[in-house]
Amino acid sequence: MAQDPDRYENSHDQDVLRNTHALDMVTLPAGTVSTESEADMIRGVLDVNEIPSLLVMASQYPALGFEIKVPRGRLMEAESLVREARALGPEAAAEAEAETEK
Repeated sequence: MAQDPDRYENSHDQDVLRNTHALDMVTLPAGTVSTESEADMIRGVLDVNEIPSLLVMASQYPALGFEIKVPRGRLMEAESLVREARALGPEAAAEAEAETEK
């Protein structure tokens, strides 16, 4: 059986089997927002830092807001980056965007 841990006792495949949960997409706590523009800002911060993300929304119920999902293995890093970006405020975001356009 492919998921039998004893089968991979002394192989590299055991590490792969154990670490696949790090790739599961989970909701970023700071990534549950009510506007699409805020979700885009968060995804921009994640993209710049090479953290994959997904935007999830209920298209028939926009009042439910938006969720951003990231790989479980990068959750703490992503949360820290979003917290830092929010602390810096919109002025820092505009300045960073201006730098990329040069």
